[in-house]
Amino acid sequence: MQETYDHRSVEQAAQADWQAQDAYRVSENPNKKKYYACSMLPYPSGKLHMGHVRNYTINDMLARQLRMQGYNVLMPMGWDAFGLPAENAALKNGLPPAKWTYENIAYMRGQMQAMGLAIDWSREVATCDPDYYRWDQWLFLKMLEKGIAYRKTQVVNWDPVDQTVLANEQVIDGKGWRTGAPVEKREIPGYYLKITDYAQELLDHVQIGNDKATLTGWPDRVRLMQENWIGKSEGVRFAFTHDIRGNDGNLIQDGRMYVFTTRADTIMGVTFCAVAPEHPLATHAAQGNPALAAFIEKCKQGGTTEAELALKDKEGMPTGLNVVHPLTGEEVPVWVGNYVLMSYGDGAVMGVPGHDERDFAFALKYDLLIKQVVHVDGQHYDYERWHDWYADKQNGVTINSDSLSGMTYQEAVDAVAHALQAKGLGEKKTTWRLRDWGISRQRYWGTPIPIIHCATCGAVPVPESDLPVVLPQDLVPDGSGNPLNKCDAFLKVDCPCCGQPARRETDTMDTFIDSSWYFMRYCDPQLDTAMVGEGAQYWMPMDQYIGGIEHAILHLLYARFWTKVMRDMGLTKVDEPFTRLLTQGMVLNHIYSRRTDKGAKEYFWPADVEPVMDADGHQVGAKLNKAVGELPAGTLIDYEGVGTMSKSKNNGVDPQDLIQKYGADTARLYTMFTAPPEATLEWNDAAVEGSYRFLRRVWNFGAKLNAIGNVAASAYPAGAEGQNVIEFGKSAKTLRHEVHSVLGQIDYDYQRLQYNTVVSGAMKLLNALEGFKSDGSAGDQAALAEGFSILLRVLYPATPHLAHGLWKALGFDAAQGALLDAPWPRPDAEALKLDEVELMLQVNGKLRGAIQVPASASKEEIEATALASEAFAKHHPGGAVKKVVVVPGRLVNVVVA
Repeated sequence: MQETYDHRSVEQAAQADWQAQDAYRVSENPNKKKYYACSMLPYPSGKLHMGHVRNYTINDMLARQLRMQGYNVLMPMGWDAFGLPAENAALKNGLPPAKWTYENIAYMRGQMQAMGLAIDWSREVATCDPDYYRWDQWLFLKMLEKGIAYRKTQVVNWDPVDQTVLANEQVIDGKGWRTGAPVEKREIPGYYLKITDYAQELLDHVQIGNDKATLTGWPDRVRLMQENWIGKSEGVRFAFTHDIRGNDGNLIQDGRMYVFTTRADTIMGVTFCAVAPEHPLATHAAQGNPALAAFIEKCKQGGTTEAELALKDKEGMPTGLNVVHPLTGEEVPVWVGNYVLMSYGDGAVMGVPGHDERDFAFALKYDLLIKQVVHVDGQHYDYERWHDWYADKQNGVTINSDSLSGMTYQEAVDAVAHALQAKGLGEKKTTWRLRDWGISRQRYWGTPIPIIHCATCGAVPVPESDLPVVLPQDLVPDGSGNPLNKCDAFLKVDCPCCGQPARRETDTMDTFIDSSWYFMRYCDPQLDTAMVGEGAQYWMPMDQYIGGIEHAILHLLYARFWTKVMRDMGLTKVDEPFTRLLTQGMVLNHIYSRRTDKGAKEYFWPADVEPVMDADGHQVGAKLNKAVGELPAGTLIDYEGVGTMSKSKNNGVDPQDLIQKYGADTARLYTMFTAPPEATLEWNDAAVEGSYRFLRRVWNFGAKLNAIGNVAASAYPAGAEGQNVIEFGKSAKTLRHEVHSVLGQIDYDYQRLQYNTVVSGAMKLLNALEGFKSDGSAGDQAALAEGFSILLRVLYPATPHLAHGLWKALGFDAAQGALLDAPWPRPDAEALKLDEVELMLQVNGKLRGAIQVPASASKEEIEATALASEAFAKHHPGGAVKKVVVVPGRLVNVVVA
């Protein structure tokens, strides 16, 4: 073997061996216990980043270690290949999105292979492949048949210059990202999926404390996020009446403005109502009020999601209209509020500023009446400042509420519901925050929705025999709308029903469709007769899913829904797709910037920067360590702290550069050792160097053993037939005790997926082996060889190339088989037994040395050894021994008068 560690040749040789063996191809084997471990589907953006490296190394360590334990392990990979970034790149570069996408896939696949990942590439899928999205279309049509998919109008962001629909993320400050034109809201038809039909089951399986919960292997944080997103609320839906009539002379909404509340106990505190800008009452009021009409148009600009509205300043304007309080008969003013969504509930809310923090701030801003109708003993109400107890429904009692006064929360809710029901104006109701999933996207690069529009027959599903509806891959978006609308070869088609000329649907599917079932397609990637087959029956549910917390809600929720739909259609037998979930932490790096003369922000690479520290050693600024552009070395710049690695902020680290300089094993080891998988990892160049030095030490120790010769033959395999043949001396037994003690902790840490402590355990093993002074005996050599074989096996999942090279060079493959499937080492019970133990010696509570005693020594024998020891004689303060305290396995304290 080579004397020094050359990561390039070591990694090339290992990968050549694995490729020659087709080492990672997996098949269904009913005689083995299966384990399906999968990382979330990556988008082919062009290059891997360190977050990818970390995610996939976690998966790889899991897969390799379980394979050594005898599991049949599946670790597949594919590409979430449709989506907006490809269209943006096409606009910028004048190339078809398909070309950009496939080139990126090829490059990123090569990067993954350079990392040595144990991926079964025979199962690779790309969601832009017609063989894949054919089944998106097929299941959509099945949902359409069963009423799970349906068509209705939807509100979208419309760019009037580019004549195209924009995603919410393309709307910046109410304007189109490319044209800068004010974005309009338009209602256009689109397709929806009835995820709300599954709301209760989706909640039951994830809800913490629910007896029906099955996702106990998920982080509580993610489960709570999903529970809140599903948002089950039990309350009262009721109407404020009015006599406001539209232009046709009829009462608007039959004279009833409905709201829903979970705080019906505060109904006597209503001082205003707020409606969404699109509400019929708002539209009616704006007809004769130019200021209100302008305000409504302003409200309609920007995003339409609840999350976006939550970040906006709460603004409103009175409509001049009033509705009637259903219990008091008093008139209540109606306002338009920019925080009310027409798509949630009835598009109207009751305003109770006395006991709702948002309404309280709104009332102070617009000088609206605030009424206290709930009291908590010992608290004083302040009409100028919000206090959290105002919203306390557990300890509150109603006041200033006529016949409702003096009631607890539940008593008041029940009484209000009864009164409203008696008037025919309301009833108790369960509502959900979850809304049906709108899947229509007015974009080109996505799965075509398989619908044909006929002037005679209407919207006609594409016959199943005509699937897939193939997306043309040679179109180039130019910013003037969806290019499918100009592509006659795609657009023009005969109606399947009447045969007359018709046109295809040009909307494409939300890319969350593609990522909602890819994990099942991995199980049967080449199957062309069905969406899933026997492979999915064998592998599903997935045993371990790994990905970022940013996907905790939508992707995971949609995948759960899609799985339940497939189950109800007989395609799978599982209720939930992912048994366990790990959300790995972000990779962070320092961010350096400055404002240019034009006010833009310019970012600098950390390698070009020298930190500026304060007197306490804290970084407070930065300066350039060399000339950058027109800026000379020494220029002061801003330090923004640490943040997620990003190409836009020049704080990323290219894995390819790292692999070239230090090797894939160093990159893998560093990302595993520096922080637990769930925690954020702050980049540290010095720690990367430290990981590389450790791997050199491992290699050098292997070379040292190799020079002695006959390493594998000398190895002492725990539990082998030769166990009682080799005689171990005292020092060899001590080494074996340490090695197997550390191995026990490493094995436990592997089970917990705490890979940072796995690596630190491997470092302890190397320290023990390097510090061992061998006398050259067969027992010493066997202990060393066995210890190194254990080190290589526990390191192998993290640094497979180096471990493979040393395992093979030292002959362990001939003795114990290829490292890929070598038996996972287990602590040897005999090795954990010691003939002697070391106890710390204290005299009058102060540490004075140590003594060696037989492991089976009695208390009396330990006391005698301590009193007769050289350390006690040296530190005896004079006087009689009063007592000797023995703490078994730890210490002896001699108390002297």
